[in-house]
Amino acid sequence: ALPISEDEVKTVTGWVNALQQGNLSPDKIKDFVSSMKFSVENELSKVGHESRQDIYLKARLRNLMLLEAMLTSPEKAKIRLEQAIAGIAGNKS
Repeated sequence: ALPISEDEVKTVTGWVNALQQGNLSPDKIKDFVSSMKFSVENELSKVGHESRQDIYLKARLRNLMLLEAMLTSPEKAKIRLEQAIAGIAGNKS
């Protein structure tokens, strides 16, 4: 498994603290997802990843995009989920 970045550790720590204090709101979850997505995009933009790392980061980015879509719009989430399923089905043929 790849280690998470320092930014991700800070984000996760902030999210855990908010959860423990009962201060977790949909907006804070959206901010968390956005921050994690930015971190993964930033890592993907770097050169020199092994193909395994690249696949792992792309999978994380897809998951975060789907989560972000679910938080912002159920219809968007449905479309993203259908695209993800179509991609998986296409890879198996």
